[in-house]
Amino acid sequence: MSALTSRPSAGTALRFGRLAAMGTVAVLLLIAGVWASWGTAQHVMLTKGREQGTMTVTRCGDDRCTGSYAPVSAGSTARARVTISSTVVVEKGETYAVVVKPGGGEVVRTGPGGLLYAWVPLGGALLLASLVVAGGLRLPRLAWALGGAGLTLLTAAFVAL
Repeated sequence: MSALTSRPSAGTALRFGRLAAMGTVAVLLLIAGVWASWGTAQHVMLTKGREQGTMTVTRCGDDRCTGSYAPVSAGSTARARVTISSTVVVEKGETYAVVVKPGGGEVVRTGPGGLLYAWVPLGGALLLASLVVAGGLRLPRLAWALGGAGLTLLTAAFVAL
């Protein structure tokens, strides 16, 4: 009889181990998404005390675009050359509202498009976490919510840019 009673506890231990492992993976995916997004998002969201202005794109390469910077905020200085990631969907000859990253000539787009673009890594992490939650944790409602949030974020960033 003791062999029969040990089976449910082994199944329970395996189930708990699966839930713990998959829960950890899902949480780590979400933390990594926030971490990857925050590097850019902090400059877009926390603009107080940062140099704000406009950038006119004059040249684009494979992964970077360059142009001139005209200040808008007090204490900001004009720059002849600043760079921005070309994945932000910028076009040559256009002017964009930007904020200067501290310590250099790199800028980040502001406004709704820049904010949504900054959180794109989180959108991808939400999509990946939804797969882990659905398959590993077997929580379909939560998985649909995570996946829907990720898809909404990615779609909104695509439309806004």
